[in-house]
Amino acid sequence: MNRPICTRLPRKAEDIGAFLFLQGPISPFFTQIGNGLASLGHHVHCINLSIGDQLFWRRPGATNYRGRLQDWPAFIEAFLDKHQITDLVLLGEQRDYHKQAIAAAKTRGIHVTVTDFGYLRPDWITLERDGMSGNSCFPRDPAVIRALAARVPAADMSRKFTDSFFRMATWDVVYHIANVLFRWLFPHYRTHKMQPLPLIYLGTGWRMLKEKLLRKRTHHAISVLTNNHPRYFVHPLQLAYDFQLRAYSNYPDQGDSIKEVVTSFAAKAPPDTHLIVKVHPMDTGLRDWNKLIQKIASLQGVAGRVHYLDGGNLDHLCETALGMVTINSTSGLRALQLDCPVKTLGQAIFDVPGLTFQGSLDAFWSERTSPDKPLRDDYIKLMAASIQIRGVFYNQPGLDNAVAAAVDRLHKVQVNTARGIHQELIRL
Repeated sequence: MNRPICTRLPRKAEDIGAFLFLQGPISPFFTQIGNGLASLGHHVHCINLSIGDQLFWRRPGATNYRGRLQDWPAFIEAFLDKHQITDLVLLGEQRDYHKQAIAAAKTRGIHVTVTDFGYLRPDWITLERDGMSGNSCFPRDPAVIRALAARVPAADMSRKFTDSFFRMATWDVVYHIANVLFRWLFPHYRTHKMQPLPLIYLGTGWRMLKEKLLRKRTHHAISVLTNNHPRYFVHPLQLAYDFQLRAYSNYPDQGDSIKEVVTSFAAKAPPDTHLIVKVHPMDTGLRDWNKLIQKIASLQGVAGRVHYLDGGNLDHLCETALGMVTINSTSGLRALQLDCPVKTLGQAIFDVPGLTFQGSLDAFWSERTSPDKPLRDDYIKLMAASIQIRGVFYNQPGLDNAVAAAVDRLHKVQVNTARGIHQELIRL
């Protein structure tokens, strides 16, 4: 647990940073971090790109950008210089506005901190220098992981906080409806969403309602499936518009990865094994994955061995699965924690020799290996100590805890950089 912010010693003038916040979680998270940093003497700025951003930034120091995307690079460069920004903080690094801001920041030696939902679930948040996933600087060398992990305390992985899906959904709707109704205030703003929002809301809402109504039936179906076919692999699908898929894999469409996995399974997996393809719990339902999966399975002659699952607990499946194939979902990291062998198909922060299978997909079905438990434990310990903070975005008291930890971490990086102190764990 991080020390309370109030225990900090008085700061030197040269330690003062100038933080710029861009789009963050649709939550008070960034505003409250800004309050905490300002209380420590830092200068705090924000650029709103939409009316939704303006609604959730509830403190002074905001500038509204109403220009075009093509004019954004010149604007952000001038802003960074004018306000002598030392730190850039944002949600994810693959949105067009964020990529251009990061490029401008890095040429100026400005620290970039990226946040998002945690690699460790369910009550962790990622707070990472420079980038995430394929852009992460977190070590992939087992020897380095072990050496650094020896210097940090063990992580308490017991669940501490519960997030609020209702609040997350409500704030998300408010944010996006405001952007639609008041678009004239930011006429040139371009969202990173790939699908029309009404369809996303309707599709996701219907899927979740259906899953809730059919929860008992789904649980029964899983029991029958796993009891009748105890030797099975799991392939969890990801969201089609997720940047994990769009930016950190070679698959332009998730249908391509499904075809590759099912085709490989049909050709190389032992004949007594089965494959369970599980849809993402937040999938919009706008594409009939079941129809596609069954079509591919039929063409490959394994229709009776490939099963589509819409709902259910992935942890329970991983506990007895022979292995998991994922592009780069954090469910793969969760599978490793449950001692389930994992094969990644894209860039994944946890794709480390000794943790994930390093051979081909074709070889995985027969040659898979369980993760090295001591290395896995060191990996989790190091990750929790360096690029994760404890808390949640949408519910108390987890939100307060996450804010305090983020302020402490950001302040610590700024102070140590200003004083010329190099600390490896902070720089990860």
